[in-house]
Amino acid sequence: MVFPLGSGKPPEACAVAVGNFDGVHAGHAVIAARLRLAAGRLGLPAVALTFDPHPASVLRPDRAPVPLTTPRRRAELLLDLGIDAVCVQPADAALMAVEAEEFYAEVLRGRFGARAVVEGQDFRFGARRAGDVAMLERLCRSDGVELEVVAPLVVDGEPVSSSRLRRLIDAGRVGEARSLMTAAYRLTGVVTTGARRGATIGFPTANLTDIVTLLPALGVYAARVQVDGDVFASAVHVGPNVTFGETRVSVEAHLIGFSGDLYGTTLDVDFLDRVRDTRHFGSVDELTSQLAADVAAAARIVATDPIPNRKT
Repeated sequence: MVFPLGSGKPPEACAVAVGNFDGVHAGHAVIAARLRLAAGRLGLPAVALTFDPHPASVLRPDRAPVPLTTPRRRAELLLDLGIDAVCVQPADAALMAVEAEEFYAEVLRGRFGARAVVEGQDFRFGARRAGDVAMLERLCRSDGVELEVVAPLVVDGEPVSSSRLRRLIDAGRVGEARSLMTAAYRLTGVVTTGARRGATIGFPTANLTDIVTLLPALGVYAARVQVDGDVFASAVHVGPNVTFGETRVSVEAHLIGFSGDLYGTTLDVDFLDRVRDTRHFGSVDELTSQLAADVAAAARIVATDPIPNRKT
Protein backbone atom coordinates (compact mmCIF):
# COMPACT_ATOMS: atom_id res chain seq x y z
CA MET A 1 0.00 0.00 0.00
CA VAL A 2 1.34 3.43 -0.94
CA PHE A 3 0.01 6.83 0.12
CA PRO A 4 1.40 9.05 -2.65
CA LEU A 5 2.35 12.60 -1.76
CA GLY A 6 0.59 12.54 1.56
CA SER A 7 -2.84 11.55 0.24
CA GLY A 8 -4.76 8.65 1.72
CA LYS A 9 -5.19 7.73 5.37
CA PRO A 10 -2.41 5.90 7.24
CA PRO A 11 -3.28 3.15 9.70
CA GLU A 12 -4.64 4.34 13.06
CA ALA A 13 -1.71 2.67 14.84
CA CYS A 14 1.54 1.27 13.47
CA ALA A 15 5.25 0.73 13.81
CA VAL A 16 6.99 3.41 11.76
CA ALA A 17 10.39 4.30 10.34
CA VAL A 18 11.07 7.78 8.98
CA GLY A 19 13.77 8.56 6.43
CA ASN A 20 14.70 9.52 2.91
CA PHE A 21 15.51 5.89 2.07
CA ASP A 22 17.18 7.08 -1.13
CA GLY A 23 18.61 4.14 -3.03
CA VAL A 24 17.02 1.66 -0.59
CA HIS A 25 20.33 0.07 0.33
CA ALA A 26 21.35 -2.81 2.59
CA GLY A 27 21.34 -0.56 5.65
CA HIS A 28 17.74 0.36 4.93
CA ALA A 29 16.99 -3.36 4.63
CA VAL A 30 18.23 -3.87 8.19
CA ILE A 31 15.94 -1.09 9.43
CA ALA A 32 13.04 -2.62 7.49
CA ALA A 33 13.69 -6.02 9.07
CA ARG A 34 13.74 -4.55 12.59
CA LEU A 35 10.59 -2.58 11.80
CA ARG A 36 8.81 -5.74 10.68
CA LEU A 37 9.79 -7.47 13.91
CA ALA A 38 8.52 -4.58 16.03
CA ALA A 39 5.27 -4.46 14.07
CA GLY A 40 4.83 -8.21 14.42
CA ARG A 41 5.29 -8.09 18.20
CA LEU A 42 2.56 -5.47 18.46
CA GLY A 43 0.27 -6.94 15.82
CA LEU A 44 0.45 -3.69 13.83
CA PRO A 45 1.37 -2.75 10.26
CA ALA A 46 4.93 -1.67 9.45
CA VAL A 47 4.91 1.77 7.82
CA ALA A 48 7.72 3.76 6.19
CA LEU A 49 7.44 7.55 5.96
CA THR A 50 9.59 9.13 3.28
CA PHE A 51 9.73 12.51 1.55
CA ASP A 52 9.52 14.05 -1.91
CA PRO A 53 11.53 15.99 -2.80
CA HIS A 54 14.58 15.36 -0.64
CA PRO A 55 14.40 17.84 2.27
CA ALA A 56 17.83 19.18 1.30
CA SER A 57 16.35 20.48 -1.95
CA VAL A 58 14.10 22.72 0.14
CA LEU A 59 16.66 23.77 2.74
CA ARG A 60 19.69 24.24 0.48
CA PRO A 61 18.74 23.72 -3.19
CA ASP A 62 22.25 24.49 -4.45
CA ARG A 63 23.68 21.59 -2.42
CA ALA A 64 20.85 19.08 -2.71
CA PRO A 65 21.94 15.60 -3.82
CA VAL A 66 20.67 14.23 -7.11
CA PRO A 67 18.20 11.48 -6.17
CA LEU A 68 19.04 7.81 -6.64
CA THR A 69 15.42 6.70 -6.76
CA THR A 70 12.09 8.19 -7.76
CA PRO A 71 9.41 8.17 -5.05
CA ARG A 72 7.64 5.34 -6.86
CA ARG A 73 10.79 3.23 -7.08
CA ARG A 74 11.58 3.86 -3.41
CA ALA A 75 8.10 2.72 -2.43
CA GLU A 76 8.36 -0.41 -4.60
CA LEU A 77 11.66 -1.42 -3.03
CA LEU A 78 10.46 -0.77 0.52
CA LEU A 79 7.34 -2.84 -0.11
CA ASP A 80 9.59 -5.59 -1.52
CA LEU A 81 11.35 -5.60 1.86
CA GLY A 82 8.07 -6.47 3.58
CA ILE A 83 6.95 -3.00 4.64
CA ASP A 84 3.15 -2.93 4.73
CA ALA A 85 2.64 0.68 3.67
CA VAL A 86 4.71 3.59 2.42
CA CYS A 87 3.69 7.22 2.88
CA VAL A 88 5.38 9.78 0.63
CA GLN A 89 5.17 13.13 2.39
CA PRO A 90 5.59 16.38 0.43
CA ALA A 91 8.68 18.19 1.67
CA ASP A 92 8.13 21.94 1.61
CA ALA A 93 9.12 25.00 3.60
CA ALA A 94 6.17 24.57 5.96
CA LEU A 95 7.20 21.02 6.87
CA MET A 96 10.84 22.02 7.27
CA ALA A 97 9.77 24.68 9.80
CA VAL A 98 8.00 22.21 12.10
CA GLU A 99 9.86 21.90 15.40
CA ALA A 100 11.10 18.44 16.36
CA GLU A 101 8.72 17.99 19.31
CA GLU A 102 5.80 19.09 17.14
CA PHE A 103 6.79 16.67 14.37
CA TYR A 104 6.84 13.85 16.89
CA ALA A 105 3.49 14.82 18.44
CA GLU A 106 1.56 15.74 15.30
CA VAL A 107 3.04 13.40 12.70
CA LEU A 108 4.44 10.31 14.40
CA ARG A 109 1.90 10.13 17.20
CA GLY A 110 -0.99 12.16 15.82
CA ARG A 111 -1.12 11.12 12.21
CA PHE A 112 0.39 7.65 12.39
CA GLY A 113 -0.44 6.61 15.93
CA ALA A 114 3.11 5.31 16.28
CA ARG A 115 3.45 2.61 18.93
CA ALA A 116 6.97 1.68 17.86
CA VAL A 117 9.65 3.67 16.02
CA VAL A 118 12.77 2.26 14.35
CA GLU A 119 15.54 4.62 13.20
CA GLY A 120 19.23 4.70 12.38
CA GLN A 121 21.76 6.24 14.76
CA ASP A 122 22.18 9.37 12.63
CA PHE A 123 18.44 10.12 12.39
CA ARG A 124 17.61 13.82 12.61
CA PHE A 125 14.19 15.45 12.46
CA GLY A 126 12.40 18.75 12.86
CA ALA A 127 13.34 22.33 12.05
CA ARG A 128 17.11 22.92 11.82
CA ARG A 129 17.51 19.14 12.24
CA ALA A 130 17.31 19.82 15.96
CA GLY A 131 15.83 16.45 16.84
CA ASP A 132 18.14 13.47 17.25
CA VAL A 133 17.80 9.95 18.62
CA ALA A 134 18.43 11.16 22.18
CA MET A 135 15.47 13.53 21.93
CA LEU A 136 13.39 10.86 20.20
CA GLU A 137 14.19 8.41 22.99
CA ARG A 138 12.99 10.91 25.60
CA LEU A 139 9.77 11.64 23.70
CA CYS A 140 9.01 7.97 23.09
CA ARG A 141 9.71 7.02 26.70
CA SER A 142 7.27 9.65 27.95
CA ASP A 143 4.53 8.19 25.73
CA GLY A 144 5.31 4.51 26.24
CA VAL A 145 6.34 4.15 22.60
CA GLU A 146 8.93 1.50 21.74
CA LEU A 147 12.09 2.86 20.12
CA GLU A 148 14.85 0.85 18.48
CA VAL A 149 17.97 2.61 17.24
CA VAL A 150 19.80 0.59 14.59
CA ALA A 151 23.58 0.81 14.25
CA PRO A 152 24.97 1.58 10.78
CA LEU A 153 25.68 -1.41 8.56
CA VAL A 154 29.42 -1.43 7.85
CA VAL A 155 30.78 -3.13 4.72
CA ASP A 156 34.49 -3.10 3.89
CA GLY A 157 35.17 -0.74 6.76
CA GLU A 158 32.69 1.96 5.68
CA PRO A 159 29.04 2.50 6.59
CA VAL A 160 26.54 1.77 3.84
CA SER A 161 24.80 5.04 3.02
CA SER A 162 23.07 6.86 0.18
CA SER A 163 26.09 9.18 -0.04
CA ARG A 164 28.39 6.19 -0.53
CA LEU A 165 26.12 4.90 -3.29
CA ARG A 166 26.19 8.28 -5.03
CA ARG A 167 29.98 8.30 -5.04
CA LEU A 168 30.12 4.82 -6.53
CA ILE A 169 27.50 5.47 -9.20
CA ASP A 170 29.02 8.83 -10.08
CA ALA A 171 32.29 6.95 -10.64
CA GLY A 172 30.59 4.32 -12.82
CA ARG A 173 31.04 1.55 -10.25
CA VAL A 174 27.45 0.36 -10.58
CA GLY A 175 28.32 -3.26 -9.85
CA GLU A 176 29.90 -2.31 -6.53
CA ALA A 177 26.97 -0.02 -5.74
CA ARG A 178 24.57 -2.82 -6.53
CA SER A 179 26.26 -5.10 -4.01
CA LEU A 180 25.23 -2.59 -1.33
CA MET A 181 21.68 -2.10 -2.62
CA THR A 182 18.55 -4.23 -2.43
CA ALA A 183 18.19 -4.18 -6.24
CA ALA A 184 20.15 -3.04 -9.28
CA TYR A 185 20.55 0.69 -9.84
CA ARG A 186 17.76 1.86 -12.12
CA LEU A 187 17.25 4.71 -14.55
CA THR A 188 13.73 5.37 -15.79
CA GLY A 189 13.17 7.40 -18.94
CA VAL A 190 10.88 7.97 -21.88
CA VAL A 191 12.02 6.79 -25.32
CA THR A 192 12.27 9.64 -27.79
CA THR A 193 13.51 10.02 -31.35
CA GLY A 194 17.28 10.33 -31.67
CA ALA A 195 19.64 10.69 -34.62
CA ARG A 196 18.90 7.05 -35.61
CA ARG A 197 22.54 6.41 -36.43
CA GLY A 198 22.49 3.16 -34.49
CA ALA A 199 19.81 1.67 -36.71
CA THR A 200 21.81 2.46 -39.85
CA ILE A 201 24.84 0.51 -38.57
CA GLY A 202 22.92 -2.45 -37.15
CA PHE A 203 22.63 -1.38 -33.51
CA PRO A 204 19.32 0.46 -33.01
CA THR A 205 19.02 2.23 -29.67
CA ALA A 206 16.25 3.54 -27.45
CA ASN A 207 17.13 7.13 -26.56
CA LEU A 208 15.93 7.94 -23.05
CA THR A 209 14.85 11.38 -21.83
CA ASP A 210 13.10 12.78 -18.74
CA ILE A 211 15.53 11.01 -16.39
CA VAL A 212 15.42 12.61 -12.94
CA THR A 213 17.89 10.40 -11.05
CA LEU A 214 21.68 10.36 -10.97
CA LEU A 215 23.39 9.33 -14.22
CA PRO A 216 26.32 6.93 -13.87
CA ALA A 217 29.73 8.06 -15.10
CA LEU A 218 30.16 8.24 -18.86
CA GLY A 219 30.65 4.82 -20.39
CA VAL A 220 29.04 1.66 -21.70
CA TYR A 221 27.14 -0.59 -19.30
CA ALA A 222 25.50 -4.00 -19.21
CA ALA A 223 21.87 -3.67 -18.18
CA ARG A 224 18.53 -5.39 -18.06
CA VAL A 225 15.44 -3.76 -19.61
CA GLN A 226 11.86 -4.99 -19.32
CA VAL A 227 9.38 -4.45 -22.16
CA ASP A 228 5.81 -5.72 -21.83
CA GLY A 229 6.85 -8.45 -19.42
CA ASP A 230 9.85 -9.59 -21.47
CA VAL A 231 13.36 -8.93 -20.17
CA PHE A 232 16.13 -7.98 -22.58
CA ALA A 233 19.86 -7.90 -22.03
CA SER A 234 21.05 -4.46 -23.08
CA ALA A 235 24.18 -2.49 -23.82
CA VAL A 236 23.67 1.08 -22.59
CA HIS A 237 25.80 4.06 -23.53
CA VAL A 238 25.83 7.06 -21.18
CA GLY A 239 27.57 10.07 -22.69
CA PRO A 240 27.99 12.13 -25.84
CA ASN A 241 28.45 10.55 -29.25
CA VAL A 242 31.98 11.89 -29.54
CA THR A 243 32.70 9.97 -32.75
CA PHE A 244 30.10 12.17 -34.44
CA GLY A 245 31.25 15.39 -32.80
CA GLU A 246 28.44 15.63 -30.25
CA THR A 247 28.88 17.05 -26.75
CA ARG A 248 25.41 16.53 -25.27
CA VAL A 249 25.20 13.64 -22.81
CA SER A 250 22.55 11.09 -23.77
CA VAL A 251 21.43 7.68 -22.55
CA GLU A 252 20.99 5.12 -25.32
CA ALA A 253 20.04 1.48 -24.77
CA HIS A 254 20.47 -1.26 -27.35
CA LEU A 255 18.05 -4.04 -26.40
CA ILE A 256 19.62 -7.28 -27.59
CA GLY A 257 17.19 -9.33 -29.67
CA PHE A 258 14.41 -6.74 -29.58
CA SER A 259 12.65 -5.55 -32.71
CA GLY A 260 9.81 -3.09 -32.50
CA ASP A 261 8.83 0.50 -31.91
CA LEU A 262 9.49 1.86 -28.43
CA TYR A 263 8.90 5.56 -29.07
CA GLY A 264 6.91 7.13 -26.26
CA THR A 265 7.42 4.09 -24.02
CA THR A 266 8.69 4.48 -20.45
CA LEU A 267 11.58 2.08 -19.86
CA ASP A 268 13.23 0.91 -16.65
CA VAL A 269 16.93 0.24 -17.18
CA ASP A 270 18.65 -1.78 -14.44
CA PHE A 271 22.44 -1.35 -14.50
CA LEU A 272 24.50 -4.44 -13.70
CA ASP A 273 28.12 -3.57 -14.49
CA ARG A 274 30.36 -1.28 -16.50
CA VAL A 275 31.80 -2.54 -19.79
CA ARG A 276 34.13 0.29 -20.87
CA ASP A 277 34.78 4.03 -21.04
CA THR A 278 33.29 6.33 -23.65
CA ARG A 279 35.82 7.08 -26.38
CA HIS A 280 36.26 8.47 -29.88
CA PHE A 281 36.54 6.09 -32.85
CA GLY A 282 38.39 6.91 -36.03
CA SER A 283 35.81 5.40 -38.37
CA VAL A 284 32.31 3.97 -38.47
CA ASP A 285 33.80 0.52 -39.09
CA GLU A 286 35.91 0.80 -35.94
CA LEU A 287 32.84 1.94 -33.99
CA THR A 288 30.72 -0.91 -35.35
CA SER A 289 33.35 -3.47 -34.40
CA GLN A 290 33.50 -2.11 -30.85
CA LEU A 291 29.69 -2.03 -30.55
CA ALA A 292 29.58 -5.72 -31.46
CA ALA A 293 32.10 -6.43 -28.69
CA ASP A 294 30.08 -4.29 -26.26
CA VAL A 295 26.89 -6.18 -27.04
CA ALA A 296 28.63 -9.53 -26.58
CA ALA A 297 30.09 -8.42 -23.25
CA ALA A 298 26.74 -7.08 -22.04
CA ALA A 299 24.99 -10.30 -23.05
CA ARG A 300 27.54 -12.38 -21.08
CA ILE A 301 27.16 -10.24 -17.97
CA VAL A 302 23.36 -10.39 -18.04
CA ALA A 303 23.33 -14.13 -18.80
CA THR A 304 25.43 -14.91 -15.73
CA ASP A 305 23.58 -12.52 -13.41
CA PRO A 306 21.54 -14.28 -10.72
CA ILE A 307 19.04 -11.37 -10.42
CA PRO A 308 19.40 -11.20 -6.63
CA ASN A 309 17.04 -9.13 -4.53
CA ARG A 310 18.12 -8.65 -0.94
CA LYS A 311 15.34 -9.73 1.41
CA THR A 312 16.53 -9.35 4.99
